[in-house]
Amino acid sequence: MSDVQQKWDQRYREVIGSYPEPALVLQQNQHLLPKQGHALDLACGLGANALLLTKLGLQTQAWDISNEALAKLSAEAQRRQLDVRTEQRDVSTEPPAENSFDVIVVSHFLDRQLCSQLVKALKPNGLMFYQTFCRDKVDNKGPQNPEFLLADNELLSLFAGLKIRAYREESLLGDITQGWRNQAMLVAQKS
Repeated sequence: MSDVQQKWDQRYREVIGSYPEPALVLQQNQHLLPKQGHALDLACGLGANALLLTKLGLQTQAWDISNEALAKLSAEAQRRQLDVRTEQRDVSTEPPAENSFDVIVVSHFLDRQLCSQLVKALKPNGLMFYQTFCRDKVDNKGPQNPEFLLADNELLSLFAGLKIRAYREESLLGDITQGWRNQAMLVAQKS
């Protein structure tokens, strides 16, 4: 077992209060999803995105490095009577195969080297839903290591080969007590 897997297994051993909500990028843009197809919740954690994708009719896989997270997701999926296929997988070393998914959702995970492989993993007209933390934050929520934080507009450049359908990144502009801060979100489509 790798140190990374041990770290995340330890975090997910903790008791969770209420089950987390899906990422805002998916909640706000779910109307863009196809009616059917294959979806992947990559680095899924507790898999709130996978649960929503499945509920909306997509055949969904949920991959994460943590067996603890996947066990909780499986139990929650069973409780909700949803069929989510989970797989323990280090997505950085085992990315998805080319042309394998109609939808890929990534939230609160950043591996820049993986982004081009995610584009390849989308089928033609496939959709990428991506949301994660930025360096320009109004507080200390999320990771502190710059390796796991997006530079200004970086998400746009990481997926430059896709057609942008929705994008939001407010950074430190204007009244920082309002709006949606600390993260960037993108919905993009493969040609």
